[in-house]
Amino acid sequence: MQQITLDNLTILNNLTTAVVVIDQQLQLSYINHAAEILLAVSGQRIQHKALEDLFRNPDEFQANLLHTANSGHPLTKREASLTLFNGQQLILDYTITPLNEHDAFANSCTLLVELFPKDRLLRISKEESILAKQESSKLLIRGLAHEIKNPLGGIRGAAQLLSRELPSSDLQEYIHVIIEEADRLRNLVDRMLGPMRPPQMNPINIHIVLEHVCNLITAEASGCIDVIRDYDPSIPELPGDAQQLIQAVLNIMHNALQALAASQQTLPRTITVRSRIVRQFTIASTCHRLVCQIDINDNGPGIPTHLIDTIFYPMVSGKAEGTGLGLSIAQAIISQHKGLIRCSSEPGNTTFTIYLPFEHHQGSAHEHK
Repeated sequence: MQQITLDNLTILNNLTTAVVVIDQQLQLSYINHAAEILLAVSGQRIQHKALEDLFRNPDEFQANLLHTANSGHPLTKREASLTLFNGQQLILDYTITPLNEHDAFANSCTLLVELFPKDRLLRISKEESILAKQESSKLLIRGLAHEIKNPLGGIRGAAQLLSRELPSSDLQEYIHVIIEEADRLRNLVDRMLGPMRPPQMNPINIHIVLEHVCNLITAEASGCIDVIRDYDPSIPELPGDAQQLIQAVLNIMHNALQALAASQQTLPRTITVRSRIVRQFTIASTCHRLVCQIDINDNGPGIPTHLIDTIFYPMVSGKAEGTGLGLSIAQAIISQHKGLIRCSSEPGNTTFTIYLPFEHHQGSAHEHK
C-alpha cells in the first residue's frame, strides 16, 4: 500500500465523506474520522480487524470487495443495507476503488471504500426545510407583533387617560382590567419573539449549564423523578451565553418533567441528560469540525404524532394549559448560537438533541450530496 503521509491523513480526517481502506487480507487498515462516526467505532481499536468484527451481515459487502480485487475495476453499490454490531442498520451507497501499487494482481490489491449514508442526506435536507420554515414563521411573527403592539399601546394609553376622568371606583376596576390585559398581551407577544437581546458569547463549560438545570428540575420533581447524568468530561469549553442556554435547556427539561408527572406509568420515571462530541457535523449547510451534542431523554408517554413536526412553532402545545412558547424560545436561543435542535419521540422514549458548534463563526463546507 502506498505510504500515507501526515498531510494525506490530515486531508482524509477532515473529509465529511466516510473513507475506509481494506488491505489484501480484507482487513481494515484505516478509517477516517467521518467513518468512525458513521460506523460507531474507534479507528485504533478496529485496525487490522476482519469485516465480521464490524458488521453483522458482511457477506454481500465482502463479495463485492473480492470482485473488485479480482477484476481491478471500481464498483458502486446503491442503497446497500449493513448492520453494525451495536444493532444499528445503515442504508448507504458505497464505492469500492482498487489501489494498485504495481500491475493488477488478483487478490493482492488494497481497496479504498467510500461510504455515503442515505439517511444523512435525508436528514440534512429535512433540517434545511425545517429551518427555512422556522425562519419564515419568525418573520411572520415579527410582522404580526408590530401590528399588534401598536394598537395595544394606543388602547393602554387611552385607558390610562380615561381612568383620570372617571370618578366611580366601580368603573375604575374595568379600566384596570383593560390595562392589565393589554400588558399581558404585550408580554405574550414579546415572548413569542424569543430572546430580546443577542447572546453574549463567552467561553463556557456546558456541564455547568446542564448541572444547574438538573438541580432545578430535581428540586421541582421532589424525588418523584430520577435525573440521570451521563457527561463526557473531555468536552472543552464552547462559545455561548450561559444564561440563555440555561433557559433553553430548562424549557426542554421542564416539558419532560411535566410529561412524566402527568403519566400514569408504574416504571421508574427518568430524565437522562447526556453530552458527547460529534465530528464533521452539518448545521444549516455549514459543516462544523467539532460539535457538542446534548441529549435530553425521558421515558414518558411521548409526543403525539400530529404535533411532532410543529412542536417548535409558537402557540403549539399538547397541554391544555400550555402556551406553546417554551420549545419555540429554546429553538430561537439555540439558533442564535448557530446550533440546532432535533426531536424524536415514541411512547416511552422521547429525545431532544441539541447541537452546539465549538466555533461560533465557522467557515462553511458543504457535505457531499
